[in-house]
Amino acid sequence: MGGQAMEDTNALVEQRRAKLAALRARGIDPFQNKFTPGIGCGAARKAFEDGSLPEGSTVRIAGRITAHRDMGKSQFVDLKDVTGRVQVYAQKQALGDEAFDVFKHLDLADFIGVTGTVFRTRTGEPSVKAESFVILSKSLRPPPGKWHGLEDTEVRYRQRYLDLIANDDVHRTFLLRSAIVREIRAFFHGRGYVEVETPMMQAIPGGAAAQPFKTWHNALGCEFYLRIALELYLKRLLVGGIDKVFEIGRNFRNEGLSRRHNPEFTMLEAYEAYGDYDSMMETVESLIRHVARVVLGTEVIEHRNPQGDVYKAIDLRQWRRARYKDLVREKAGEDWFRVTPEERRRRAVEDLKLAGDIAAGYEDFEVTGAVFEKLVEPTLIQPTFVTHLPRELVPLAKLSPEDPTTVEVFECCINGQEISPGYTEQNDPVEQRERLEHQAGGEQQKLDEDFLIALEHGMPPAGGIGIGIDRLCMMLLGQESIRDVILFPQLKPR
Repeated sequence: MGGQAMEDTNALVEQRRAKLAALRARGIDPFQNKFTPGIGCGAARKAFEDGSLPEGSTVRIAGRITAHRDMGKSQFVDLKDVTGRVQVYAQKQALGDEAFDVFKHLDLADFIGVTGTVFRTRTGEPSVKAESFVILSKSLRPPPGKWHGLEDTEVRYRQRYLDLIANDDVHRTFLLRSAIVREIRAFFHGRGYVEVETPMMQAIPGGAAAQPFKTWHNALGCEFYLRIALELYLKRLLVGGIDKVFEIGRNFRNEGLSRRHNPEFTMLEAYEAYGDYDSMMETVESLIRHVARVVLGTEVIEHRNPQGDVYKAIDLRQWRRARYKDLVREKAGEDWFRVTPEERRRRAVEDLKLAGDIAAGYEDFEVTGAVFEKLVEPTLIQPTFVTHLPRELVPLAKLSPEDPTTVEVFECCINGQEISPGYTEQNDPVEQRERLEHQAGGEQQKLDEDFLIALEHGMPPAGGIGIGIDRLCMMLLGQESIRDVILFPQLKPR
């Protein structure tokens, strides 16, 4: 904030503190008052407009002042709460001289409670005529400079409460995110799944290949890691006889930030005994379509620019299935998997211009993975199940019988990014140990022995899925940055 802006803000804060002192001198302490609204501001307006609340009906409403118009002997304020906005009309004759003088000196962002009657002004605006009011909170700081649409990105993310106050679309986005998560839970409960909670601090972080955050437990005198995935504990529960299990929780990965990545993010993982990757594809499609219908009322998701024009439409009624190798061939050449690893690397670097995405130590499957990630995945806007991924990418899945270089795995890609992976889960403890040992590079301390011992007690055949809740919300709510669907995204401290 610039020096002049800081001085202006400080002056306004001092003015508001003086108003608070003046109120207290009158025997009014806003922070001690109580008021119970009977209906929401927006709800009262809607009920009056649809005729269910007749003109002249008495209402009790409360909310934040977002506009104030001084007309001399009458005052108009807009009062807003989670249900919406309604205009309040205050008149000296109705309130009395002293109360009207207090009303005149209310500030933007103050909270008040109003008792009054509903009516329509001469201009046709549904309003509440105040018969009495009470100040419920005095705002000591002025609202954002641009009240109707805070635009400073830094302020929006650091002070999300101001963003929610100023931007109705942002407010709506986070209410819809809550509804999406609620409906996801309802979907799985409706299919007989059991919701559980598993440890966030783990001695060995497993279930994915990612850099973990470390912490130290003083009482136990040992190092722990914040989890990078939910998978291995949920599979222990399959061993224990919970045949349908899911969890929605935070994962933590000590990696980069981007418009698709945040160091802490919300994941759903679900596992079903006797399922496989095919049955889990049905689960993912049914879930996403169900949530879209119930929460948004449509299966065609329109992404709009700031001007309101549709620039992308995602049709959740049509789901494509395509093999990983076929999609790579489309971008890299029909003979991609027939040439030598050295030729694949050369083509990727020179012909496909991926030099910056392929590190010197990349293995052959990682080179192909870079081709998929950079050239294929961004093009998958419509729902696509990419199946039969290379076995090296997913050591926790079963091999494909027809092609043992691949695994029975899918990645559900929508809106140009992966939304959900799913597998036929590996339940052979011998095969699982060998593949995890290969992934760990022979470092035994990286193996989760407790998980492997659990598998040796017998895990039923199963299918499993993970769904990135933040990315799902980005797609469903038309947001292009993960920061716009996380209330408090990770930022570098000031």
